[in-house]
Amino acid sequence: MPLIQMRTVYLKLSLNFTAFGRWIASVAAIAVLVITSPALSAAIPPEPASTALQLEAMLGRMTLPEKLGQLTLEWGGRINDTNPQIAQSKTEELHTLIREGKIGAFLGAHGAAYTNELQKIAVEGSRLGIPLLFGNDVIHGYNTIFPIPLAEACTWSPELVEAAAAAAAAEARASGTRWTFAPMVDIARDPRWGRVAEGSGEDPYLGSVMAAARVRGFQGDDPFAADKVLACAKHYVAYGAAEGGRDYNTVDLSRRTLREIYLPPFQAAVEAGVGSIMSAFNEINGVPATANRFALTDVLRGEWNFDGFVVSDYNSVGELVPHGYADSPARAAALAILAGVDMDMCSKTYSAHLQEMTQDGTVSDSVINEAVRRVLRSKLRIGLFQQPYADPAVEASLRSSQAHQELALSLARSSIVLLKNEGNLLPLRTDLRTLAVIGPLADDTKNPHGTWAGIGAGAAAVTVLEAIKARVSPETSVRFVKGCDLAGVHEDDITGAVAVASKADAVVLVVGEPESYSGEAHCRTNLQLPGTQLDLVKGVHRTGVPTIVVLMNGRPLSVAWTAEHVPALVEAWHLGAQSGNAVADVLFGKFNPAGKLAITIPRNVGQVPIYYNHKNTGRPPSEDRWTSKYLDTPWTPLFPFGFGLSYTEFAYSDLRISPLEADMDDNLVLSATIRNKGDRAGHEVVQLYFRDIVASITRPVKELKGFRRIWLEPGQATRVEFSLPVHRLGFYNSRSEYVVEPGRFKVWIGPNSVNGLEGALTVQRR
Repeated sequence: MPLIQMRTVYLKLSLNFTAFGRWIASVAAIAVLVITSPALSAAIPPEPASTALQLEAMLGRMTLPEKLGQLTLEWGGRINDTNPQIAQSKTEELHTLIREGKIGAFLGAHGAAYTNELQKIAVEGSRLGIPLLFGNDVIHGYNTIFPIPLAEACTWSPELVEAAAAAAAAEARASGTRWTFAPMVDIARDPRWGRVAEGSGEDPYLGSVMAAARVRGFQGDDPFAADKVLACAKHYVAYGAAEGGRDYNTVDLSRRTLREIYLPPFQAAVEAGVGSIMSAFNEINGVPATANRFALTDVLRGEWNFDGFVVSDYNSVGELVPHGYADSPARAAALAILAGVDMDMCSKTYSAHLQEMTQDGTVSDSVINEAVRRVLRSKLRIGLFQQPYADPAVEASLRSSQAHQELALSLARSSIVLLKNEGNLLPLRTDLRTLAVIGPLADDTKNPHGTWAGIGAGAAAVTVLEAIKARVSPETSVRFVKGCDLAGVHEDDITGAVAVASKADAVVLVVGEPESYSGEAHCRTNLQLPGTQLDLVKGVHRTGVPTIVVLMNGRPLSVAWTAEHVPALVEAWHLGAQSGNAVADVLFGKFNPAGKLAITIPRNVGQVPIYYNHKNTGRPPSEDRWTSKYLDTPWTPLFPFGFGLSYTEFAYSDLRISPLEADMDDNLVLSATIRNKGDRAGHEVVQLYFRDIVASITRPVKELKGFRRIWLEPGQATRVEFSLPVHRLGFYNSRSEYVVEPGRFKVWIGPNSVNGLEGALTVQRR
């Protein structure tokens, strides 16, 4: 936006106030210099005095309805430039509301042409000329679809995850989106919950690292950059702890668990400079998250000094009424804004009721003004006043970016977890005589995109069948049979699939979940393969032909029978646009798998919730009868957190801990030697775990405290070192105080949460 045009926007504020207008114009001129100043750092510095003056000038000229407009997020009604989602009459109504300054932000508005059309009305047709903020769910890609976030977390590579978020931001920004409702940083220990696909798994440390990486990718170092968007950490807070794994459900947990498990990824996002936070649908210990002042104000702003803005989830303000926490929409609006929710997403409670609640004294002018300041400050920080419009030329250039597709392939390959490889069946030779490719997902172009694929869902994902055909020898006969539907229970062609499998040298069997089985409001009580897919697996297995099962899914599946009987098992998740190429590269050894599980895989749904950092209990599992275990299945998971195989073998040795007797203010240095014993180069994720053996509050059996992703050539060895302040060994005591208690700690450095080198150290009080 030209600076002269920007100054015109601000000069609109001076209508009918000549002297005051000259002062406003001078503030606006200063603001131009502020907006073009160097980038804000991750730890956002205090606002310049000129920005504060600018905000106060705007507030001073705004009517109460215009202020409430800035706190109102509405449905924008268009998926792309050619697909209107609202009637013409509704479009005219939206245009009128924009002109009147009664809408400050939109979701569901896509495409440079359409968003520019709406933006022009706001900037040039409204009294104050305040630009609109366009937000959308850019969860794992925009035009280019990357693996689902749960899969991305299995890379244990914050660098790759940050790069994917940056690519998604560039594509979204070019299409008019300036704000993404991501990252989702909810910790999830229950795979029944459909939204487990959108997060980074079960561990607060890994989740925190990935949260910060995605914030950096979306926002970057320069908030004014033309390829960045404002991030929004969601869903604040403990949404992933919903009872029964059922979406939107009640959450009842201790404040200590809240602080140690569910809050850390949000704090990491705040420390990374996230510009906004989304309140959750759930209640927390009887108080809905969208009206929870403890979480939204005491912790978020009081303890963490967050100075961005908070937006509700879709209609979650209005849902305070069915929660039984508010007796009317008006009361719901008051409770939410008083708790710390600045912007209302689509419930219309703020726009409809806060004026009356302000006039009768229920909500003070100062509360409204502070919420508006936060929203306007965020619009200033991202350069929205300076650059309100999207560039159609850039949008067109990024609709099919080859560089982004290559990044999607790299990330997809790194997300794959090799769970079993009996007899080194993998990698396959490319010159097999006959290869059978079987299964409902083997030639599927849609479902591998996964949940929340958004704009990019319309493009065809590369299929496993397509990629395999491109990689095998011209002499190899590739025979494909679907075998059964993905989730149907009607007559299948399992018999035909078995017949084809019986004549092959090897079988690649691709099974899993439809994309519609995960995501919001898509929860399951059965974690087995849907439909008759297990019958297909069993039928193929009976042929005795070497079989590789490839799983494509949005959550951990209970595949105990498959894991026991088939020689090779590959967890591929929903990998996005490059799914087939990534799987084929792993199957044929072009890429050595290195993914590690970010979430535990249970044997069956009866073990859920199951997670590695559990408590020991007074009767830990053993062979003795009266201990904490099951009668009908082992208590251990099918595959543990942090687990993943490679086509090579890594040996761990020479654990070193310094100092062995540490003071409270010491820095621990822990290291081990890792050597590649095999004949292939590969990545290994080296993991550091601790246990506080005796404490005033019982501690988990293990807690992840660090990890390193390293590359080793065959025969190469390296020493991996972790530096950890003793302060990080603490916990929240019975008074909700973070403390480190003196005593003995166990230490592990290893390849997963079960195996590794074990040592010990003592922390003493000086």
